Parts: sequence; C-alpha cells; structure tokens
Amino acid sequence: MEMTEATTTATADTAMTAATALGVAPTGPGPRGATAASALELVERSRADLLQACHSRGIAQRYQHSQLAAMRAAAALVSARAVPTGQARPRSLWDLLPSVAPELTEWAGFFAAVTSRHPSLAGSVPAGQGQITAREADDLLRQAETFVELVCRALGLPMTPVHGDVLVPTGWA
Repeated sequence: MEMTEATTTATADTAMTAATALGVAPTGPGPRGATAASALELVERSRADLLQACHSRGIAQRYQHSQLAAMRAAAALVSARAVPTGQARPRSLWDLLPSVAPELTEWAGFFAAVTSRHPSLAGSVPAGQGQITAREADDLLRQAETFVELVCRALGLPMTPVHGDVLVPTGWA
C-alpha cells in the first residue's frame, strides 16, 4: 500500500500526539528520523502560526495563533527529546516540557497559566474571566515569538524573526 505525503504527515502527527500524551518518544520507520521530521514540521507550523498571529486583525485570532505557535513549538521539543518513561497516564504538554527541557520550566509555567486563564484554543472564554484585550494578545505574541526562538535554539535550528514590519494593528471591535 502506497502512502501519500498527507497520509505520512497525518500518521506522524497522530503518533507524535499520542506518544506525547503518554510521555514517550514516537517511533516510526527510522527511530530518530520520524521524530526529527515531526519536530521540524511542528516548528515550521509554529512559525506559520506566528506569522498568522501578526497578520490577524482580530484580538481573539491573534491570541489563538500565538498560543498555538507556543504549543506547537513545545510539542516539537518534547517529540525530539522525549524518552520512554513507563508512565501510561496522559500528561499536559506544559507538564512534560520541563522533564525534557529543564531550562524552559518557567516558560512551561507561564504558558500553562495562559492556557488556564484563557483557554482560547477550546473556542471560548469561560464566564466571569472577561475578554482578551489587544494588549494581552500583543504581549502573548511577543512571548510566543521569544519562546519559539528558544525552542529553535534548543533544537539547533535557525530562527528568523517573524513580526517586525508585518505586525498588523488589531481592530477595536
């Protein structure tokens, strides 16, 4: 049976997601090859999310893309560095990150707090927690960009700044 590139990518993403949730490194045709490819793809998708956040006029969209960029970067590092732990219980990505990159422990705590305060990737802001402000969205974008750069350095990858001249002002709606 011939696998297309889309099928290979979907399979790699599924394996990485499941393995990350279980706290083990994904396995594939080549022990490190599939992991490296998944990590590289996640970093590229993270960079694309940063660019999308910069181009977003909507506050919620900027916040969501920034949050997603950070999550994908963290998943790339976890997938590249994770080793079998023998644990079968699912763990948060932000709980896993310090075990594979202790130097990013504070960042993991920061993004875990961001996720609990405004779980925008779930599609809504819980009642009583207010709306996300333009300042919060812009601050999260800057933090996510710094975090992605740190992850790229940790993986030995080059980082090209995303925002600079491409940052579009958010709307006031």
